[in-house]
Amino acid sequence: MAPQKGRSAPIAGRREASAIAANLGRDTCSTRRRRQLTQAALGERVGLSQAEISYLERGYGARAALEIWIAIGIALERPVAIGFSRDTVAPLQDAGHLAAQEVLIRLATAAGWQATFEAPSNPADPRHVTDVVLRHARPAVVLVELWNRLDDLGAAARSTERKLVEVQTRERDPVSTCWLLMDTASNRALVGRYPAILRARFTGSSGAWVRALVAGELPPTEPGLAWIDVRSGRLRSLRLRSGGRL
Repeated sequence: MAPQKGRSAPIAGRREASAIAANLGRDTCSTRRRRQLTQAALGERVGLSQAEISYLERGYGARAALEIWIAIGIALERPVAIGFSRDTVAPLQDAGHLAAQEVLIRLATAAGWQATFEAPSNPADPRHVTDVVLRHARPAVVLVELWNRLDDLGAAARSTERKLVEVQTRERDPVSTCWLLMDTASNRALVGRYPAILRARFTGSSGAWVRALVAGELPPTEPGLAWIDVRSGRLRSLRLRSGGRL
């Protein structure tokens, strides 16, 4: 026996096609009039009769060939855009990153922090966003960036510094930054390869940063670095080779 969803797909398809055809017909009519074209003139451009254009504009074009609608869009200078919506079955492309943000926000809010997800550092330019911004009544503001994989350490550091400056110009409370690295082989290799660079950049105590994020302690003023483990739902302090705990 075929699944119920499979049997209902043709019915739903006809219903959806009729609704789309009705919308396309209305848009065709309104756009044609704004272009000061008659139905006959539009039909001449796309190889249809006036009666056929009228039929489509009245919403009966569900079975019209796709190339006809594309031609009408081109003729009206409103190209038709057709594509499948986001896959609702496949996992989100950034599911790993979202999982880390979920862990951080859950831990931080339990510790008394107020969290903002994907917060713009400059409202006038929403392209620059911080993964999670935390605010505490202590007072303190923390910009937290989470990294699945660090491919360009220098660019990442400059990006965080730019966001920090932008936020500092608007905040009265002290603002500091912390990076949380996903505990992956590539990130562990990076930490092992560049300990001196990371130690110079992240001078705040990693242990103090973990306690600040999960226990609500006052965070260090210096930039921090720590591990985030999505599987265990925990943050861990990060040790650098030959330098002890940050």
